[in-house]
Order: sequence, then C-alpha cells, then structure tokens
Amino acid sequence: MTTPANLPNVDASLFNVPSHGTLLLPPSDLPAPKILLLYGSLRERSFSRLAVEEAARLLNAMGADTTIFDPRGLPLPDTEDASHPKVDELRTLAKWADGMVWCSPERHGAMTGIMKAQIDWIPLALGGVRPTQGKTLAVMQVCGGSQSFNTVNQLRILGRWMRMVTIPNQSSVPKAFMEFDDNDRMKPSPFYDRIVDVMEELVKFTLLVRERSNLLTDRYSERKESAEAVSKRVNQRAI
Repeated sequence: MTTPANLPNVDASLFNVPSHGTLLLPPSDLPAPKILLLYGSLRERSFSRLAVEEAARLLNAMGADTTIFDPRGLPLPDTEDASHPKVDELRTLAKWADGMVWCSPERHGAMTGIMKAQIDWIPLALGGVRPTQGKTLAVMQVCGGSQSFNTVNQLRILGRWMRMVTIPNQSSVPKAFMEFDDNDRMKPSPFYDRIVDVMEELVKFTLLVRERSNLLTDRYSERKESAEAVSKRVNQRAI
C-alpha cells in the first residue's frame, strides 16, 4: 500500500484520507473502495499510463483498492465476441469496481481509439444488469501541447451515457512530456496537485454513493419491467 511517505510531491500534513467518519457516514463493513483505472495509449512511454499510475498511488494511500487495466491485446469492438480473454478481463473488472478513472491522450482533438474501444467493450447491460450504473467516475487527459479539455468533455458524455456518477473535478495535463522525470514519476506542479484533488474527490464520492447506488438508480420505468424484459429490450438485434 502506498503511503504519503512514498509520495514525494505530497505535503503529508495536508494529505487527507477520506473515511466514513470524515464524511459523517455511519460505519460500514464493506471492504476498501475498488477503483478500476483505464488509460488510452499503447506507447512504450505512455503518459496517460504514467498519469494513471500516479493516480493509483494516490488512491492506494487513501485506502482504495486499485487495478490498472492493460489494453494491449484488446481487440477492436465487434471483431471478436465477449469470450475473448481481454474482453472478459475488462468486463469482469468493470463489474468488480465501485468506481473508475479514465485517462486518455488527446489525439486530433479527441480521445484516442484505444480509449474509446475499452469503453465500447463495457456493455450498458449484461443480462438486464447495468455494470456501470451508479458507479463513480473521474476523468483525466494528457496533452502533447497546450492545455485542452476536449477529451475530458467527451469522457464526461460517455460517463453520463454509461449512467455513471462523474465527479465535478477533472485533470488535464498540458505538455505531458515535460511533467514526468527520468524515473517516470510526475514532477511537483499545480497539475500534480490537481490529480491529488481529483483522486481525493473520487474516493469521497465513492464512499458516499456505493452503499446507496441502488436507491439512487431506482426508476419507475424499470420497476415496471422484469429483468427478463429488460434483457430482451437492451439486447435486441436492431432498433
């Protein structure tokens, strides 16, 4: 587990670990919040991956259980079926997670195809159960040039479409190649501090939401349908 002592850019005296107590919530027997992190580049030195690794260290220090999905070997959507090992791994992790972090480079003013393919492989429904509904999401992007927000804005749209609780804060790192040292650790900067802010907020929202997700996503229209009817509707071949 990462501790503030392993985070050289963090002022330990100001580093807060969100908890049920600090959020004025009743005690819980649930395990640590489970966070899945996705990144959108396959380069050997992928800055979206490095940003996600920094985010995971921070989340671990805040008591979260993290998994970073490696998109290498994930097929393009619809070129394989869901039994493909990488697709099955991704879908299993999506069901496992209480929340997610999505971080993509901006390419041609948009998220990368690698990022979009991962999200496209996560279905809106699996047998009438929505694996992402009511779960939390933090969005981030890295930029090769000046700061932009195109990608995080697109990721927010996807998060809403996946019925996720996308937190208000976000991170956009400009000139990402200048923000990491030779050991692939992020340098101290306001951009690093923003990632700390985003991860702290994600843990807070996840603790607030995860035990109440069913209450927050309970809908009149869905109470009228059986699980079998929902599955038939969302998995129909054509609309």
